[in-house]
Amino acid sequence: MYLTKEKKEEIFEKHGKGKNDTGSAEGQIALFTHRIAHLSDHLKTNRKDYNSERSLVRLVGKRRSLLDYLMKKDIMRYRAIVKELGLRK
Repeated sequence: MYLTKEKKEEIFEKHGKGKNDTGSAEGQIALFTHRIAHLSDHLKTNRKDYNSERSLVRLVGKRRSLLDYLMKKDIMRYRAIVKELGLRK
């Protein structure tokens, strides 16, 4: 499943402030989460695709950095996005 412009706008509209608000931390975290899920599925069938594995590790790191930033800035927004995306159990 390739990430289309419409899918991106849908993610930003649902988790950001609007479909053109690509800079909000929540929108970026949601986008990274979508891409991480897609890459994880890809790697289940293509175990030796090391370039995709590296991309996955980088995306997880970027998402972790944004989550850390959000936790320091506004703990309520952090808790809301984590609950909404189901990142912590």
